[in-house]
Amino acid sequence: MPGDGSSLTRLRIALTVFFALDGFVFAGWVVRIPAIKEQTNASASALGLALLGVSAGAVITMTLTGRLCRRYGNHQVTVVCAVLLSLSVALPPLTHSVLALGLVLLLFGAAYGGINVAFNSAAVELVAALGRPIMPSFHAAFSLGGMVGAGLGGLVAGVLSPTRHLLLLTVVGLLVTALAGPTLLRHEPPTPPERERPAQDAPRRLDGRTRGLVIVFGVIAGCTAYGEGALADWGALHLEQDLDASPGAAAVGYSCFALAMTVGRLTGTTLLERLGRTRTVVAGGTTAAAGMLLGSLAPSLWAALLGYAITGLGLANLFPVAVERAGALAGPSGVATASTLGYGGMLLGPPAIGFMADWFTLPAALTSVAVLAAVAAAVGALVGAATRRPAEH
Repeated sequence: MPGDGSSLTRLRIALTVFFALDGFVFAGWVVRIPAIKEQTNASASALGLALLGVSAGAVITMTLTGRLCRRYGNHQVTVVCAVLLSLSVALPPLTHSVLALGLVLLLFGAAYGGINVAFNSAAVELVAALGRPIMPSFHAAFSLGGMVGAGLGGLVAGVLSPTRHLLLLTVVGLLVTALAGPTLLRHEPPTPPERERPAQDAPRRLDGRTRGLVIVFGVIAGCTAYGEGALADWGALHLEQDLDASPGAAAVGYSCFALAMTVGRLTGTTLLERLGRTRTVVAGGTTAAAGMLLGSLAPSLWAALLGYAITGLGLANLFPVAVERAGALAGPSGVATASTLGYGGMLLGPPAIGFMADWFTLPAALTSVAVLAAVAAAVGALVGAATRRPAEH
């Protein structure tokens, strides 16, 4: 594909649409989980096991999607996974047992994991071709799509049944894919204007140093996702249980975190251009650590909400930078590895917080988010010299 500016712009818009669609569909499903629980008569523990289907499907597929992207192309795999994601989101309300729910969620998780690796790999190629650190803008689209999906889901929950709501998500997903998909399928992946070859043409066997760096970036992604998962599941409970917030005020906590993370990602490209990747990771991890210490240990609701917002700003760009660096080093396989470790962090966060809350207290357990954010900052500083490029500030 020629490095034509308008073609690259069209590709960027199409990829942004798929990131937003992914967040929109996933959030639409999440807000209907209580209704699905009631429909299947699942206990809390049984529902938890069924929901592991999403995680298992995503992790298994992420490890395989790198190979599929190498063989068939990132753009093609993105479109196919978008179709599967859109179709599979309609299946959960059609089930009437925990086993059936777990099986369809395995398919949904597989599509979700596959599209995440595929469009992140495509985004890595576009970042290299443009020569600008625009990766956070794609993840901002995912965050915005999630906020819209959750908001609309909450609005229609009292009007539409889960079956009709999720079927509507299927229609929207297929329509968006039909509109944006041809742009991806028409164009070959862009090639960097520099002397280096695209990451997907890299040898299959990577040297030990490169594999090690990919894993390190995956650890940074995991530390970030741990915080996201922990705040999503435990943030509101902390405000309500430990700070005597009303349910409505407690719900605002995660909104503050998610909105701040979206703002951080929208401004991420500018931040990366000014600071460079290493300093952005170090500053972000340090900021998130300070914010979460405030959010978990503050004696008042407003101070805690401020802490949640600061945490969101700090974590915002760590995951996009980690995935982009892993992809630049090892192509789709690097994206798959970093994404798998990142998703593992999101899975580990909520249960780990729960165990620590039983052993200690919930505020003390939430400080683990600050600890891992600090770990991400330290790891970023240690590998900065090894991964720094001449173009980086």
